[in-house]
Amino acid sequence: MELESIAEKLDKYFSRLERGKAAKIKPAHVEKVIAKLQAKQQLLQEELRAAEKASKKSRLENKLVTVCEQVERAEWLLDKIGT
Repeated sequence: MELESIAEKLDKYFSRLERGKAAKIKPAHVEKVIAKLQAKQQLLQEELRAAEKASKKSRLENKLVTVCEQVERAEWLLDKIGT
């Protein structure tokens, strides 16, 4: 998901929030998700170091890229909703 579409979703969220149609996202919730993603990132890095098969390494590398992108988006969201 591109940051542009994330920004659009955030704009829609703030619009729903103003109308009382959405619950406020709490920074603590986002921080909790970031912590879980970072733990997953560590686990994947350990598995990658231990992997021997090329196919497994490739799969783990793809998962690691995805987790890194998710951490980046979560940090961006945290910045936008304020801490």
